[in-house]
Amino acid sequence: MGLGQIGVWHPLLTRAPVADARRAAAEIEDLGYGTIWYGEAAAGREAMSTAGILLAATREVTVATGIANIWVRDATAMAAGAWTYGEAYPGRFVLGIGVSHAPLVTSRGHDYSRPRAAMSAYLDAMRQAREALPMEAVPPPPVLLAALRPRMLELARDKADGAHPYFVPPEHTRAAREILGSAPILAPEQAVLLERDPATARRIAREHMGPYLKLPNYTGNLRHLGYGDDDFAGGGSDRLVDAIVAWGDVEAVARRVDAHLAAGADHVALQPLPPDLRRGVTQLAELAPALAVRPRN
Repeated sequence: MGLGQIGVWHPLLTRAPVADARRAAAEIEDLGYGTIWYGEAAAGREAMSTAGILLAATREVTVATGIANIWVRDATAMAAGAWTYGEAYPGRFVLGIGVSHAPLVTSRGHDYSRPRAAMSAYLDAMRQAREALPMEAVPPPPVLLAALRPRMLELARDKADGAHPYFVPPEHTRAAREILGSAPILAPEQAVLLERDPATARRIAREHMGPYLKLPNYTGNLRHLGYGDDDFAGGGSDRLVDAIVAWGDVEAVARRVDAHLAAGADHVALQPLPPDLRRGVTQLAELAPALAVRPRN
């Protein structure tokens, strides 16, 4: 299994018509990006089913859940689904899982009071479920955690194969690598926007960031990195916007990717803004040469 250094994270792969998602995935693969990531939203397709759609629409690119919500399916179902894709598409599936956010979990009737403990127990249950599956000839797909704060990163180090942090600047990548150590996979997401005008770029960035700045998991992590209430107001201060979204020309975006890699990332998943599949693929095509992403034959 290889993530490649640069991948693509796109929310519309679970919301756009299936034909459009298939087409976009095939185009992203042809551009040469190593991994295709997507999330799991309440208003979108189920994460494990989406993996099957994207794997079948492509030839060799890795497909990764970024992330599948542990409260949506039990550990046995998650382990069996991952094993299914590991067998059907050897070396091409990565399972990213996460605890999601309190407002999204309590609305389903679950208790969100101890998310780290819930994840730890879930990983134990997944391991037990895998032991009951006929996996002798099929290596289990890697499991990455949506880990932001130190204790969840420690869990990613000790009970999983690494971490897939979302909505983070390079300084978080550096701190995460220190906690994880050298072996676990570290694959942060990075929002990108090819827009040179500062006012326009920051307006689009704030439209993207606003909903995330209402979620305590993200603001808590940003507080840990030195940001505060003034940075969270109005969709984000200029300082925070510029830290979370890499905007400008292709060279500016490439510098941000390099900053994550220099800080210890194994892989960087680019999320093109604004969230439009066709425009996103166009931006990715423009970025590819500067990122040393080479087209597949």
